[in-house]
Amino acid sequence: MLAFAQTRPRWSRSAALNGFMEAIARSRVLAERAPREHTELLARCLRTTARHLLAWGRSTEALSLAQEAVAVSRSIGGGSLVVCLHTLASVQEALHRYSDAAAALAEADAVPPDED
Repeated sequence: MLAFAQTRPRWSRSAALNGFMEAIARSRVLAERAPREHTELLARCLRTTARHLLAWGRSTEALSLAQEAVAVSRSIGGGSLVVCLHTLASVQEALHRYSDAAAALAEADAVPPDED
C-alpha cells in the first residue's frame, strides 16, 4: 500500500495522500495486534507520509506525523529512531523551529547503533 502510494503521479497528490493514510491506518491495526512485528512498519508509514507532506509544502500537517513516528520508533530504537528523528528535524526546520530541530538531531546522534 505504501509503495503504491509513492508511485502515484505527481498530479495526483490527493490520491497518493489517501494511499498513505490508508497505509498508516492498516499498519496501526497490525501494530496493535502484533507490536514486535509491525511497529517498525507503522513508523515507516508515518515518516514517509510526513516526508511527502513536507515535499509538498505542507509542513504543518507533516509535524504531527513526524512526531508520532518518533514516538512509535522509540520502542524500536536504532536506525529506525535515527531516521524518524532526522525526518522530524527536517519538518521542524521547515517550520523555522531551529532549536527543536537541533535537539532532534542531537538526540539522533546519541542513539546507540543497531547491534546486528
